[in-house]
Amino acid sequence: MKNMVSVKISVQQLHLLQHPAKNAIADRKHNRTSSDLSDPSTPRKIEDAKNISIYNDVIAFTLFELETITKSFRADYVLGEGGFGTVYKGYIDENVRVGLKSLPVAVKVLNKDGHQGHREWLTEVNFLGQLRHPNLVKLIGYCCEDDHRLLVYEFMFRGSLENHLFRKTAMPLPWGTRMSIALGAAKGLACLHNAQRPVIYRDFKTSNILLDSDYTAKLSDFGLAKAGPEGDETHVSTRVMGTYGYAAPEYVMTGHLTARSDVYSFGVVLLELLTGRKSIDKSRPSREQSLVDWALPKLNDKRRLLQIIDPKLEGQYSVRAAHKACSLAFYCLSHNPKARPLMSDVVETLEPLQGNGGSDGSSQSSGLPDYRARRRLTGNSVHFRAIPNPKCSPAVPACRVR
Repeated sequence: MKNMVSVKISVQQLHLLQHPAKNAIADRKHNRTSSDLSDPSTPRKIEDAKNISIYNDVIAFTLFELETITKSFRADYVLGEGGFGTVYKGYIDENVRVGLKSLPVAVKVLNKDGHQGHREWLTEVNFLGQLRHPNLVKLIGYCCEDDHRLLVYEFMFRGSLENHLFRKTAMPLPWGTRMSIALGAAKGLACLHNAQRPVIYRDFKTSNILLDSDYTAKLSDFGLAKAGPEGDETHVSTRVMGTYGYAAPEYVMTGHLTARSDVYSFGVVLLELLTGRKSIDKSRPSREQSLVDWALPKLNDKRRLLQIIDPKLEGQYSVRAAHKACSLAFYCLSHNPKARPLMSDVVETLEPLQGNGGSDGSSQSSGLPDYRARRRLTGNSVHFRAIPNPKCSPAVPACRVR
């Protein structure tokens, strides 16, 4: 990691490197989106932007090159749309630029009238330009030209987890695939939380979990990610952002953001994997519209626990593994953030549930998750405090900083 070389340049310098003849752009005002206007820390001009870290394996594309590989952003090249803008499929090779490896890519184009702005674009380049992990989507390159902001990622052949879980035409995901996806997503979050400067993802949800051809889960869309607290700090205070139904209750109420906020969101996604239901579904009866409110009372009740498992699985799962996964979700969704497990402990809990590891013939285990919970009696109430397991770190592949 010490041998990796990084170069820090400003966005203005980056732009001038791509288009030295157009240095008049330095005086042009940057068009601000609605999210920019609500966040005073967003730079008003390109030259006012904070330094952005650009690394030697991230490519600075020109707008012309990205127009070429998407056929001028043709409608039939659209992969999807989100808060950032539209995502297109493309293909880079030596015809685009000499020396480029042949590779299918996804090109995300900032919608100038959308809800995410220049600051979110900078955030994505900064975080994904530094972090490398098998469960984080790889940033191939970017484009910063005039007021155009684009990002180029590795192409994920199977799209989002959201589509596989909730599209009526999609084939139901088998139990083993669901547990594998849960583990991959947990490893991605653990990588962020265990980085030298912890990163809080802040928008963990099924639409941001992408799947490759082997159903390997990778986290995408880092526009809302935040650097975590340092030193004696217990939290980061920030404007509440994210997605309704996934955000931790204490974050919504106070704006205090911690890594345990991501753990809560993971619990919601794990529930979606277990039940096949959306976090918020207005088409259901009023008592079932909030997945957490509907499922939480059943998660800690062995007699009712299996009632929540996705009927599309048709019983093709290990009852013991289902108990363990539901118990894990229960602790991740605790209203007390300190009672939630660390993501590294979540990884350790999910590891034995892969393949045949969660079969009914496996070794006897208690109903508690493998990260172990210590009971503390206070008056007449019982509290659970997550105990970090020092053995779990090898289970999480190192998150390399470039």
